[in-house]
Amino acid sequence: MLQALSRQHYETATPIQTQAIPPALEGRDVLGVAQTGTGKTAAFVLPSLQHLLGGARRTAEPRMVVLAPTRELALQIAEETGRLAEFTGLRVAAVYGGAPLGKQTDQLRRGVDIVVATPGRLMDHLDRRNVRFDSLQILVLDEADRMLDMGFLPDIESIVRRMPERRQTMLFSATMPGPIQALTYRFMHDPARIEIENARPPEALHQQIYPVPKHLKVPLLIDLLRGAAVESTLIFTRTKQDADVVTRKLREAGLSVAEMHGDFQQKERVKALEHFRQGHVPILVATNIAARGLDIEGISHVINFDVPDEAEDYIHRIGRTARVQAEGVAWTLVTPDDESQVAGIEYLLREKIERVRLPGFDYAVPVPDWAKPSPATRRKAATGGQGAIARWKSLTR
Repeated sequence: MLQALSRQHYETATPIQTQAIPPALEGRDVLGVAQTGTGKTAAFVLPSLQHLLGGARRTAEPRMVVLAPTRELALQIAEETGRLAEFTGLRVAAVYGGAPLGKQTDQLRRGVDIVVATPGRLMDHLDRRNVRFDSLQILVLDEADRMLDMGFLPDIESIVRRMPERRQTMLFSATMPGPIQALTYRFMHDPARIEIENARPPEALHQQIYPVPKHLKVPLLIDLLRGAAVESTLIFTRTKQDADVVTRKLREAGLSVAEMHGDFQQKERVKALEHFRQGHVPILVATNIAARGLDIEGISHVINFDVPDEAEDYIHRIGRTARVQAEGVAWTLVTPDDESQVAGIEYLLREKIERVRLPGFDYAVPVPDWAKPSPATRRKAATGGQGAIARWKSLTR
């Protein structure tokens, strides 16, 4: 393990690693709450590898299962686990939807030590009797809040029921809403609770809001991308249709762009991510599918083309930059209709976000007829702010 750590250039433990690894090495259940990009994967993988190396070897059944909400995150965790386990002889399999069942089935039946899976695809393999958990010793739920948001709770409950009650359980989450608290009581025994700057963006992250009329969002985005020292930029849109439109407009403006959302096949998503990660394209346009868990180094800017509907999603989006103490910039384009969401975000952050205007940009371009809001939209915008604040007060009590 030390050889693998040296090869991966691990030198200094992050706060979540410093606090989570000792109780995990003792075999205790661990509840870890930390923002994205703080090194949570190594915090549960390293003590787990140590534990597995000290136990029985070469069983046909997995001894550790990691559940993750998205295929991208599952693949990423499996890759990092494989790198850290490179010299141990422990076998790792990634099990996720969108990939052929056959290859995964062969891996599971040949025998693996660690399975990293999305809940839905793991349920498929359980129902087909491709995997059993009689030898399971460690269960990890990563990005647990997102798994609940995505409706995976029934699958998680069904999976856990098939596991031995005597096991080590580690749950990691960027936020700790009520349903996650309930999970800890049901699945864990006296967990060591570790909380690192919950629901706060990194200190090295410079946040700014750009107020803009809705019909000028794309022109402003293009001017921002052309005018700044944008090295690697992740742009978030609310819908897949918005992602398609923004990608097309940026390409028409001569910018090099990759795109990723839920309608893309797995191979297309992996290809887009790799082109962006390797610097072949400097801009990636994505929906919330990319907001969590993607470990992409060197992102200089995150741009919210659309303000997220949920304030906590804002934290996860902007957490793609300024990772592991690096510096980063987060820009959010805000129309008058977005003020209710901004109120919720600023309440969650407990601070106002700086509002700026782009010098030289023509904000006076008149609104074309097609872009004028309906009376119903205007009424909703006028009454939405207090409701957002009340909602976030209830969630953050």
